[in-house]
Amino acid sequence: MDQYFSQSPDVVSDPKTWRFELRERTFRFTTDNGVFSKNEVDYGSRVLIESFVLPKAEGDIVDVGCGYGPISIALAASFPERKVLGVDVNQRALQLAQQNAEQNRIDNVLFKESNILAGVSDRRFAAILTNPPIRAGKQVVHQIFEEAQQSILPGGELWVVIQKKQGAPSAKRKLEELFEEVSVVAKDKGYFIFCAK
Repeated sequence: MDQYFSQSPDVVSDPKTWRFELRERTFRFTTDNGVFSKNEVDYGSRVLIESFVLPKAEGDIVDVGCGYGPISIALAASFPERKVLGVDVNQRALQLAQQNAEQNRIDNVLFKESNILAGVSDRRFAAILTNPPIRAGKQVVHQIFEEAQQSILPGGELWVVIQKKQGAPSAKRKLEELFEEVSVVAKDKGYFIFCAK
């Protein structure tokens, strides 16, 4: 069966729409088969969304592996003065993300097909967020960190959510190899939020 990190999942479409509160605002999300966490915003993404604070660096925000868009859309709503970009390889997820931005009337967010940050390699960002696709393997997760380190503005930050049992300790070690400062911003039900500067 295709995973949610496939480019075009060939599972039967069965869209559903539901409401969810993030950062004290209620959003309507339409999801479908073949996308990550189709029944609700997954707990890790929620902790990341609620923990995030803007870095001092001016500039855009990018959500790597945006899925149907909950992180991108919630942050674009919270920070209307910033542009938010969501990138993913999953075409179905990207179509849903665009639809979700429109149905929530969020216009400072864009979605783009990109394998990690390859499709936006000409750009630099003030903040990069990711709830990485753990099932794609450690190599992919570490590649996200490496590409983020190349794509960050001076004074920018990488925010990562990862479960302890899914490799938080090794993720932290990798981040410490790449960044000057790595802190644990939050811990909640086994999920760690790392901020790397």
